[in-house]
Amino acid sequence: MRDLITTVAQALVNNPRMVHVSEMQGENISIYELTVAKEDRGRIIGKQGQTVKSFRTILNAVSSRENRKAVLEIVE
Repeated sequence: MRDLITTVAQALVNNPRMVHVSEMQGENISIYELTVAKEDRGRIIGKQGQTVKSFRTILNAVSSRENRKAVLEIVE
């Protein structure tokens, strides 16, 4: 899942070397913190949050196969 987040985020930003994903695991939840360059945050969030909302929908669809919940946080 971490690789999926990294790959998609790197495709969206201008500075892919600044993409970093950290992961915290709970019993039935995985929390992913996505860090990107300050100037790329808008690209990840998208107009009215649509890009990050779509990103989260994909993560939840993939994680639901494992009966887990995925949370994506954009770190400032």
